[in-house]
Amino acid sequence: MNILKKLLSLIIVFILLLHTIQRNAYASPSATQNPVKIGVFLLDTNELFLSLFKESLENIQKENENKVQFTFFDSKRNQSIQNDNIIKALNKNFDLFVIEPVTFKIEELEDILKMIVQRNIPLILLTSPNKKLSNFVKGYPKTIIIGGEDEQSGILQGKVVADVWNPNKKTIDHNKDNIMQYIMLKGPVNDPATTARSKYCIQALNESGIKTQELSFRFCDWDKECARDAISSFFLGYNDKIEFIIASNDEMALGAVEALQKYGYNKGDNSKYIPVVGIGGLTEVKELINQGVIAGTIIQDPRDYAIAVYTVGMNLVSGTNPLDGTNYTFADAGNTIKIPYYPYTNLQ
Repeated sequence: MNILKKLLSLIIVFILLLHTIQRNAYASPSATQNPVKIGVFLLDTNELFLSLFKESLENIQKENENKVQFTFFDSKRNQSIQNDNIIKALNKNFDLFVIEPVTFKIEELEDILKMIVQRNIPLILLTSPNKKLSNFVKGYPKTIIIGGEDEQSGILQGKVVADVWNPNKKTIDHNKDNIMQYIMLKGPVNDPATTARSKYCIQALNESGIKTQELSFRFCDWDKECARDAISSFFLGYNDKIEFIIASNDEMALGAVEALQKYGYNKGDNSKYIPVVGIGGLTEVKELINQGVIAGTIIQDPRDYAIAVYTVGMNLVSGTNPLDGTNYTFADAGNTIKIPYYPYTNLQ
């Protein structure tokens, strides 16, 4: 009888010990789990906004040590390079892909998307949201689109231009014809953001009662050097006819200012000043706005995008609702998150 009691006691102690071990194991899964591995495929890591976005993700990784690990791939503005990088990464055990496509043609994305879906890898597309793309990727489970409200950015830019023009028309309107003669610096030819930003900016201006005339434009692929060269050429060709420069991103706005300053403009002399507006909210541009060199910008914060990628991405990997623990809402086909813009000027 005593032997039986001892045996029962040992069994009970063993069961309690086993339960304690299991409970501790499930109580701190992070102690044994590896960090979530995220492959980030960017259009061009040298582009200023994207370099700041990359830096923001790296800071998030430092703030969440052992929880997430980002690996970056530079597509060098070439879809073939991006595809090769993705194919090689398919066998690297990534938990999530974040892709900023080089192309905007859905038929050119279909094959590479199928490869990712076949591996059951969750996917975030960083691109200009549109219903066509949203409906297309609806057939690809675990795929989320994150991008800016490009229509909103154009409308806000138009309002900033109007706020600069209206109280200063006497000095800005060189030929006193009550028409704003402007140069437009655009992004890539087939980029939906290029179309939306330029279209809705001018539409907002016209709807506010301001008459406009486009002297010329240049597709500059968001590039500062291209913008600098374009404005240098336009300045010589149009001389004092240019009354405003509207750039579809901040890098091109910076290029425009460099060109203007080469000719002695935008250096503090009010008689030699051509207003420049951009989109992006880069730190350098905001500093120049504060100094009165640039008229304004529409902020597109790379940190906001990085936070969205991290929070939504971690939810996708864990299998929970992508919006859990966030303030985001879905637009279009229920798989698109739009990051809002807001204006930045030195206007009182």
